[in-house]
Amino acid sequence: MNDLTNQELEIKIGFLERHVEEQDKVILAMRKELGELRREIKRLEGKFGSIQSDNGELKTDEKPPHY
Repeated sequence: MNDLTNQELEIKIGFLERHVEEQDKVILAMRKELGELRREIKRLEGKFGSIQSDNGELKTDEKPPHY
């Protein structure tokens, strides 16, 4: 094993602690974005579900409500 001085070990530990903090921030941001994406998917599924018939096929033969 390398002979590292206390100062070198403290520098390495400091770097690793800073790196972990940065990763935590990124993970929290990704978690927030994932939550937003899940809500958007549910919203779109609800919208998409309203244009499907009971057997799962799209309702293409229906006229839009303004006709």
